[in-house]
Amino acid sequence: MTKPTLPKIDYAYLETFLVDLLNIPSPSGYTDAAISFVEEALKDFPEARAERTKKGSLLIHVPGETSHEAGPRRALTAHVDTLGAMVKEIKSNGRLELTELGGYAWGSVEGENLLVHTRHHGTVRGSVLPNKASVHVYKTVRDDKRSADSMEIRLDKRVANPDDVRALGIEVGDFVSFDPRVELHDGFVKSRHLDDKAAVAVVMAVIKAFHDSGTKPLEDFCVLISTYEEEGMGGRSDLPASLEELIAIDMAAIGAGQASDEFHASICVKDAAFPYHHGFSNKLRDLAEAYDIPHKVDIYVNYSSDATTYWSAGGSAAVALIGPGVDSSHHYERTHKDALMGTTRWVLAYLLNE
Repeated sequence: MTKPTLPKIDYAYLETFLVDLLNIPSPSGYTDAAISFVEEALKDFPEARAERTKKGSLLIHVPGETSHEAGPRRALTAHVDTLGAMVKEIKSNGRLELTELGGYAWGSVEGENLLVHTRHHGTVRGSVLPNKASVHVYKTVRDDKRSADSMEIRLDKRVANPDDVRALGIEVGDFVSFDPRVELHDGFVKSRHLDDKAAVAVVMAVIKAFHDSGTKPLEDFCVLISTYEEEGMGGRSDLPASLEELIAIDMAAIGAGQASDEFHASICVKDAAFPYHHGFSNKLRDLAEAYDIPHKVDIYVNYSSDATTYWSAGGSAAVALIGPGVDSSHHYERTHKDALMGTTRWVLAYLLNE
């Protein structure tokens, strides 16, 4: 049997959608604007039906050539939530102490500009810095440990005490988003939060490819755009019980000892928790070879995904993980057009074949 031809991918759409999404603040727990952006974009593809879950995620249903009475057997996940922080304390000097959202090193955000999202008074600009930042004043600044206790927000407002800060509408519990600083250059996309907004853009490019070509996937599938993955809860709920296969689309980690790079899609066969489903991973590897999709096979020992949490919560479907290579994960990240296109082609190949 001849393998189906993959529909054309609109990379310009993928990249534009990705840049727009990256510029929408969405730390874990503060994702409504990003989810609304995806919902609005889906209106261009009326065959895809989306519904909000009770947890604030988005479940997208896409019809295929065949349907199953019990519900879709195939699903994808990608998470829209990112690293960030919350205000833990308003300090006596008008600075803010933070608690982190997601697993990052505090040094990775040192000096970054940010927004504090107040409940009723919009956003307030600031930067995250060590409590003792000036080398002209503090002899230990080069060696001091960067931690939640040693970092603070310097607001871009004239404040000197907690009353000044509260007059701006800032309170404990307000969310904090770090600037993405998106740049495009020679096929590269540089930005914070490519983990995992790159995968959301891949999903949208897949849906658009089906829409533009007038083709359908082999069978119905659904997509969970999750909102708490960085806190380890993204795939724990909201996926249908009918599933037999689940692909988490998430970034591939790059560094010493890793096979992944920025120019390839990768498949993770084991993460920090356990090996992914061997048969399903092999199925995807066979598809990549059949469609001449350059790819890497890797193991991420300090990593988890929505597939990990799905299995940990008792999910019974076979799980696999693919995604674009992303350099400097949970720091100032970078990927490349080739990795994004490879991942998109891989997902299309999966959805068109047995």
